[in-house]
Amino acid sequence: MDLSDKKIWFDVEEPKTAVMFQSLFEMFQDMGAELLITARDYDSTFHILDDLNFNYYKIGKHGGERLDEKLQTYIQRLSKLLPHVKNFSPHYFITFSSVEGTRIAYGLKIPSIGFNDEPRNEPVCKLILPFLDNIITPQCVPLEWYISLGADPKRLIRYNGIDEIAWLSNYTPNPQVLDKFDLEKGKYIIIRSEPSFASYLIDKLKPEETMINRIFPSIFSEFPNHKYFLLVRTEKQEEFLKKKMARFSKYRNIIITRYLPNLVDLCFYSALVISGGGTIVRESSLLNKPSIEFFPGDTAPQENFLVDNGFPLEHIKDPNIIIERSIQILRQGPLPNSFNLSFREKVKKFQNPNKLCFEYVKEKLNS
Repeated sequence: MDLSDKKIWFDVEEPKTAVMFQSLFEMFQDMGAELLITARDYDSTFHILDDLNFNYYKIGKHGGERLDEKLQTYIQRLSKLLPHVKNFSPHYFITFSSVEGTRIAYGLKIPSIGFNDEPRNEPVCKLILPFLDNIITPQCVPLEWYISLGADPKRLIRYNGIDEIAWLSNYTPNPQVLDKFDLEKGKYIIIRSEPSFASYLIDKLKPEETMINRIFPSIFSEFPNHKYFLLVRTEKQEEFLKKKMARFSKYRNIIITRYLPNLVDLCFYSALVISGGGTIVRESSLLNKPSIEFFPGDTAPQENFLVDNGFPLEHIKDPNIIIERSIQILRQGPLPNSFNLSFREKVKKFQNPNKLCFEYVKEKLNS
């Protein structure tokens, strides 16, 4: 079925969405559809889209840590998005969790579909779940969580898997990343900061804080010859971490940065991935990498899904236990089958949410 006369609008509001939607962009383009891609300035979203070489419009930014600023940037972004959308006149809207995009699609009666795996983010969910025509959600996340936030269960499309499968089901590692960063496989660690400015963490962390400075020094003292990528999310976190860890500034094997290209490849060849957020450790554990999450909240259903299916993921909040477990993992060395393609067979047992979205929208557009 040809889609050459159809127009589809994507709004990309976070880095995960940029990574996840790559194959969706390609599938719809291959069917001849015309795309409008809009994106918000948030974390590394623009960097990722630039690396993927898709044409897109930079519209608006994240509202930061203050509630009044979140509201103000929402209002501003709505007003900037609206002319682009009206001029494009899309036949369908696809999003992950764009509040602005959902409001415009609802207001202009544009058919819509979204993904959501994070009902813990109540403010955003309450603003999008009642207004999207359909929402694709993992079966491992309880149905009642979505219903309690305003979702109509008849509009939910449930699948057996998690979002990260969307970009890992056909993933092939690129060993050139090792030369690019002067790395030896299994001899470096990636540590990612918490999303401390997210609406669901406002009361738990200061916006500039990260626990990295509490766990990194002890791991480094045990493995000073490994390379370390300390990946933060904002300029404030970067300043905070560099100040707290000024004594390490002389070491060339410690890199503090807000963006790493080829991140999936870097995860695949790493010794260990540690993160205060969920996406990167879900990716790395699906790739059969030892992964530790220190998110300052309850273990998410997606993490339990991975553990229950034998993927190497642990959720540890105590800094001392994180240090102890990390050192233990690094001393043990790489897992069996760490650097081959055996992960593919496990990943392919589950459903790919992007394929579900593509087939659903294609059918709707041709009906």
